[in-house]
Parts: sequence; structure tokens; C-alpha cells
Amino acid sequence: MKKLVKIHMRISLSEQKILQSHLVESLTGEKAHITFDRVVEDFPIAAINERVEGIPHSPYDLVEHMRLAQADIIDFIRNHDYREMKWPDDYWPKDEATEEEWNGSIQNFLKDRDELIHIIEDDSVNLFAPLSHAAKYNIFREIIIMANHNSYHTGQLLQLKRTFGPR
Repeated sequence: MKKLVKIHMRISLSEQKILQSHLVESLTGEKAHITFDRVVEDFPIAAINERVEGIPHSPYDLVEHMRLAQADIIDFIRNHDYREMKWPDDYWPKDEATEEEWNGSIQNFLKDRDELIHIIEDDSVNLFAPLSHAAKYNIFREIIIMANHNSYHTGQLLQLKRTFGPR
């Protein structure tokens, strides 16, 4: 059996800035595809609770799910006493939303995304260091998971927006 060698690599400050920039772009959807912000900015309010045959989630379900999952990742990163949420019950809303709840979910999602961006851009944070309470995980991994998750559901949300059209 071949022995694996651990490589400890240090990156320069300029490489760190490039990495941080790419992570922020991945998290926000900049450059690669439509952003969450653009999808929700003029979403037809009358359709936020509507469902399409063959698609199990309403637009509000998707936005609130994204918010809940992102808040969970932040809690996982920051909280040494993190308690895992119950899948799928704790990750999806149970009720329809009012316009106020829809807007609140969007604003809280954006606020939490800004918190993740702050973590990424904080030069004192080692993105690759193991989390003290979960040694197999690091912030870099969690950001990539969140970027992929947000991208996937933003695409679903865009499809629903196109399906419902202007109202």
C-alpha cells in the first residue's frame, strides 16, 4: 500500500485574494449564471406559493429552503455546540407565505450570504483549517457546498419564474 504524504502548502496574499474573490463569485453566482438577487427582484408575487405539476416545491419553498440551509451552514461553521437539524423536516417550510414572509426570507437569505462573504474575506480566517468541533470539515468545503446548493436552487427558481411569467 502506497503511503500518502501530507503536503503543507502556504499561499501568498495575492493567491489568497484570488481564492477569496472566486469563492465570493461562486457563492453569489456572479459571472457564471444569473444571480439569486436578479431572479427574486421582480418575481411575480401572486405566484410565490404556486406549484407546477411534477415539481414538488413552490417558489417560496425554494427561497425559504435556501435560507434555512444557509443559516444551518453558518451555525455549523461558527457554533462549537452545533446540533444537526432534522432532514428534511427542518429544511423546508411547512406553510405558504405572505408577501411579507417572502420578502423577509429573501432579506434574511441575503443577510446570511453577506455573513458568509464576510467570513471568506476575513484574512484572519484560515479557510482550510479543520473546524474545531468537526475536524473532517473546513470552511472552504462548507462554502463550496453552499455555492453549489444556492446555484442549483436558483436555477429551479428561475425556471419557475419563467413558467409563471409576468403577472
